[in-house]
Amino acid sequence: MARNKPTAKKKRLNKVTKQNKRVPVWVVMRTNRRVNTHPKRHMWRRSKLQR
Repeated sequence: MARNKPTAKKKRLNKVTKQNKRVPVWVVMRTNRRVNTHPKRHMWRRSKLQR
Protein backbone atom coordinates (compact mmCIF):
# COMPACT_ATOMS: atom_id res chain seq x y z
CA MET A 1 0.00 0.00 0.00
CA ALA A 2 1.17 3.50 -0.71
CA ARG A 3 2.88 5.40 2.05
CA ASN A 4 0.95 8.60 1.30
CA LYS A 5 -2.71 7.75 1.81
CA PRO A 6 -5.69 9.99 1.19
CA THR A 7 -7.16 11.46 4.36
CA ALA A 8 -10.54 9.78 3.84
CA LYS A 9 -8.92 6.36 3.62
CA LYS A 10 -6.84 7.08 6.72
CA LYS A 11 -9.97 7.98 8.66
CA ARG A 12 -11.71 4.78 7.56
CA LEU A 13 -8.70 2.63 8.45
CA ASN A 14 -8.43 4.38 11.82
CA LYS A 15 -12.09 3.71 12.59
CA VAL A 16 -11.77 0.01 11.75
CA THR A 17 -8.55 -0.21 13.77
CA LYS A 18 -10.41 1.08 16.83
CA GLN A 19 -13.20 -1.47 16.26
CA ASN A 20 -10.66 -4.30 16.12
CA LYS A 21 -10.70 -5.09 19.82
CA ARG A 22 -11.84 -8.14 21.73
CA VAL A 23 -15.16 -8.37 23.55
CA PRO A 24 -14.77 -7.05 27.11
CA VAL A 25 -14.48 -9.70 29.81
CA TRP A 26 -17.44 -8.32 31.72
CA VAL A 27 -19.66 -8.85 28.65
CA VAL A 28 -18.53 -12.45 28.36
CA MET A 29 -19.26 -12.99 32.04
CA ARG A 30 -22.63 -11.23 31.91
CA THR A 31 -23.84 -13.30 28.94
CA ASN A 32 -22.58 -16.60 30.38
CA ARG A 33 -20.13 -17.00 27.48
CA ARG A 34 -22.85 -16.83 24.83
CA VAL A 35 -21.05 -13.77 23.43
CA ASN A 36 -17.30 -14.26 23.31
CA THR A 37 -16.36 -13.53 19.71
CA HIS A 38 -16.48 -10.16 18.02
CA PRO A 39 -18.07 -10.18 14.53
CA LYS A 40 -15.96 -7.24 13.32
CA ARG A 41 -12.57 -8.61 14.39
CA HIS A 42 -10.02 -9.16 11.63
CA MET A 43 -6.38 -10.15 11.28
CA TRP A 44 -4.54 -7.66 9.09
CA ARG A 45 -2.42 -10.28 7.31
CA ARG A 46 -5.03 -12.97 6.77
CA SER A 47 -8.10 -11.06 5.64
CA LYS A 48 -8.71 -7.66 4.10
CA LEU A 49 -11.45 -5.31 5.23
CA GLN A 50 -15.05 -5.73 4.12
CA ARG A 51 -16.33 -2.82 2.06
